[in-house]
Amino acid sequence: MSGPSDSAPVSGTASAVPSAPDEGGYVAYGTPKGWWVITTMVLGSGMVFLDGTVVNVALPTIGRTFHTGLAGLQWTITAYLLTLGSLLLLGGSLGDLHGRKRVFVIGIAVFTSASVLCGVAPTAGFLIAARAVQGVGGALLVPESLAIIAAVFRPSDRGSAIGAWSGLAAVATAGGPFLGGWLVDAGSWRLVFLINVPIAVVTVVLAIRHVPESRDPNAGRRLDVLGAGAVTLGLAGVVYALIEGPVRGMGSPAVAAAGTIGLLLLIAFPFIESRVREPMVPLEIFRSMQFTGANLTTLFVYGALGGAMFFLVIMLQTEMGYSALQAGASLWPLTVLLFVLSARVGRLAQRIGPRIPMTIGPLIAGIGFLLLSRLNADSSYWRDVVPGVAVFGLGMAFTVAPLSTAVLAAVEDRHKGLGSGVNNAVSRIAGLLAVALLPVAAGFATDGTTRGPAFQAGYQRAMVIAAGLCWLGAIVSFATIRTAITVRAVPHPSPQQGCADAALAETTGRVRESAASA
Repeated sequence: MSGPSDSAPVSGTASAVPSAPDEGGYVAYGTPKGWWVITTMVLGSGMVFLDGTVVNVALPTIGRTFHTGLAGLQWTITAYLLTLGSLLLLGGSLGDLHGRKRVFVIGIAVFTSASVLCGVAPTAGFLIAARAVQGVGGALLVPESLAIIAAVFRPSDRGSAIGAWSGLAAVATAGGPFLGGWLVDAGSWRLVFLINVPIAVVTVVLAIRHVPESRDPNAGRRLDVLGAGAVTLGLAGVVYALIEGPVRGMGSPAVAAAGTIGLLLLIAFPFIESRVREPMVPLEIFRSMQFTGANLTTLFVYGALGGAMFFLVIMLQTEMGYSALQAGASLWPLTVLLFVLSARVGRLAQRIGPRIPMTIGPLIAGIGFLLLSRLNADSSYWRDVVPGVAVFGLGMAFTVAPLSTAVLAAVEDRHKGLGSGVNNAVSRIAGLLAVALLPVAAGFATDGTTRGPAFQAGYQRAMVIAAGLCWLGAIVSFATIRTAITVRAVPHPSPQQGCADAALAETTGRVRESAASA
């Protein structure tokens, strides 16, 4: 197949109007050609989702290899989340402008090259730099995978195709901790990164042979490079100050300069977006109190989740003596509860509105973090770990699907792709800020120790703070989320556009939630 014959404006991470291949027909779901496209997109995006969870269980081993403390482990996670979260929307725009398959393949090449560099990293600094490049590749790759599916499948099959992509990608995400633990115990933490190479080779071959090209001829010619640069450099400066401040001292010239410049750039970001011709994030979508509130809830809840998971896997391995495989497998109650309950809670939210589930869910998740705050070197898995993981897993199951519903219901049809993309980016940035900020807020020792009484005390404070963040999310949800679901629609060029946009944005939200939660 060749290039597209028709497409329409794109918002955020996904195409607003899917475009058919030039030969005059869409791909049909359930056909060999359709399954080749879905398989290719799952393999590509699955690498990124997998890397978001698989690396956590390898952190203690990485720390021992490079003799690095807490700050080095923080950078291993935050360098990846920094570039991935801040460049997701820009990556989607690049695909619409230059060709989605082309940018998808380029993203795989960047991501895989960086994975190899991570796998052979001789120093912690080298690994951190390679992780940042990995995030760039992911930001190019992930938006295109879903946009390609929306672009090439028949309108009547699009929901089924997106659902298949969502389910298979969620399986890859949920298996991350277990796979990471097995690779670390059976071989080396370096295999966590090198396993991407054979997957990438297969994905590129399949993309070249089976995936048609598509683009948006109506996409803006101007990329919001200024806005993307401001948010990326701003976050980098603030994160640097938060991670290095406890080690170098907050009065250090480098720390003070980075923090100040980063904060100023983040403050300048909305002013930049209000003045550029084609902004990455049109500020008009934040006029909805529900949309703003849902994203604040995302910031608090996923921040709590990202920070808590960072410390939990370290606690399980360094203090409780778990192997990497045992630490990854210990999170099974979370995966099971999300799998069993998410669809049911989503239907409940459709009937009664998202406000009540989004209020109750974070409250329950906070209780789970409080239960986990009691862990110490003598804790029992079944008595102490399982109840805590199960309770916060129950809370997340009540939160994730209604959160997608609230985001979609808060924006006009023409902004559903953008709204989901913004919420996706917020969830990544929440994890980034939590891993950088939580150790400072929890008062971890400046020597960056990851074991002993000092670490245990800091871990317990971090879990209590995570619980408080969840409860803040519950308060925001109760105050800003509407009980009834009403969507402010606007006319579209075709009837299929609104349906495709809604299905696309809803599935993006579900996969983002699975990736953040696993």
